[in-house]
Amino acid sequence: MSSTNTPRPTGGDVLVDVMRTHGVDTAFGVVSIHNLPLVEAVDRELRFVPVRHEAAAVNAADGYARATGRFGVALTSTGTGAGNAAGSMVEALTAGSRVLHVTGQIDSEFLGSGRGVIHEVPRQLQLLQAVSRFAATVQHASESRSVLESAIADLSSAPFAPASVEWPIDLQYLASSAEQADHQPKPSSRSAASWEAAVAEAIGLLSAARRPLIWAGGGARWIGAPLTALAERLGAGLLTSNSGRGSVPEDHPLVLGNFAANPGLASLIDDADLILSIGTHFRSNETKHYSLSLPATHIAIDLDPAALGRVYPATVALTGDAAALVPELLAGLAPHTADGWRHRVTTARQDVRHSLAEDIGAYRQICESIRHRLPRDAIVARDVTIPSSSWGNRLLEIYDPRSNIFPVGGGIGQGLAMGIGASIGRPDVPTLVMAGDGGLAVHLGEMATLADQQPWCVLVIFNDGGYGVLRNLQSQHTGRVSGVDLFTPDFGLLAASLDLPHTLVRDGAAFDTALVKALELQRPYVIEVDVTTLQPTPKPFVPPVHVPEGQRRSGR
Repeated sequence: MSSTNTPRPTGGDVLVDVMRTHGVDTAFGVVSIHNLPLVEAVDRELRFVPVRHEAAAVNAADGYARATGRFGVALTSTGTGAGNAAGSMVEALTAGSRVLHVTGQIDSEFLGSGRGVIHEVPRQLQLLQAVSRFAATVQHASESRSVLESAIADLSSAPFAPASVEWPIDLQYLASSAEQADHQPKPSSRSAASWEAAVAEAIGLLSAARRPLIWAGGGARWIGAPLTALAERLGAGLLTSNSGRGSVPEDHPLVLGNFAANPGLASLIDDADLILSIGTHFRSNETKHYSLSLPATHIAIDLDPAALGRVYPATVALTGDAAALVPELLAGLAPHTADGWRHRVTTARQDVRHSLAEDIGAYRQICESIRHRLPRDAIVARDVTIPSSSWGNRLLEIYDPRSNIFPVGGGIGQGLAMGIGASIGRPDVPTLVMAGDGGLAVHLGEMATLADQQPWCVLVIFNDGGYGVLRNLQSQHTGRVSGVDLFTPDFGLLAASLDLPHTLVRDGAAFDTALVKALELQRPYVIEVDVTTLQPTPKPFVPPVHVPEGQRRSGR
């Protein structure tokens, strides 16, 4: 090979070296004149996935991170590209997801000059600081690796959060792996936790409890078997936030799941004498807008000391890693014999699931088909849509936290890109994406990414002609609808134009047949569900959003 065909080293090679060091093999992004060296190197040496929008690049990197346990990488341009990515960085920040966002920047000599260089935006670093815990600018070509490693060290420090690096284009071209300064990691500023007295107090309270509950949030996802063992030893019912689903497999008889706000659990929760919360923020939509009554005796575990007692006062507050603290609690506890409480928990678990299954009508057969046909470790990515909010986030069982992919911040339209990222990170298992027609239209272009990359991903579109969740909310509270009935594309024609197989179904039996076929292909497949034809008709789902009394329909 002639020397003219040998690519000159650039900062892209530095990025590739760093990604390889940390076991990351894929980056998602949109190519630009302000990130070309990075994209070229990743595409040549690893895998670059060209998505159609910068927000989707971050969502895909986010899904990759959640599904694999590694961090995800998103590459965007400067200016508008970085701005496009910011909304999805908010989701990563809300979810505590490990996303490394590397964005371009104009030439270093023009930074801050305000000359109107193409793609220039004032105060881009401040934008990145608003949506990341760590944000930095590469100031010299020789410090590129050090800045990247500092970003990765921060996003790898629990509690997790995304990180951003802006990299001037001239310094991308000038940087090389052979000329990088040694990276000097900063010592951790966190002091070692002293748990002994608080752990002993918590063990005493747990030992005395006869009707205990556990609430597992996102901070409980990686505890594993000790959390299951703790619930079994206590005979405790295990509630979860949406983020905590799969912390204990949801077919376990003690898992009440993401049903805390369900009226069917009100009596059980009222009678509980203790709650142990683990890594949860008690979000408004999961606590009846903070009106849910929980036991006064509250043991709280969280890495963030500010979260302890912020919503519900903590009798004992333990700051630290739940994966280390739960085994300590378990070691100090003798088995409980509260068989009556255990029976109440398992009965309540069955009752709330049966009640919800009755409410969702024909969706019940679809839910059962998904769970029956997917392997236990398959990934279920859910956008914000009625099937997700009403039953996908509760009744559709999750057995592994890595399988639980959804927008924690509630932003619509992110599910498909998250699912694409997750399926590329975990090609050994199928990914199923639940999306509505309204949410899918936000990033419709990512169907082209699906066709281009060919992951083992089944896209299920629930088509009700617009924003069904908001339509129901408006109908109940004001009696009129605004901005929710949308022009909807013909998804069959759209799929055909992208060479994606497509099946339109109108009932649960047809859905099951289509899902079997889709999974057998082991490549992208689109199943469209005509929601308007489903029988029996599902009960209208109205999201638990607080509307002041005077603004409700009865007041007009």
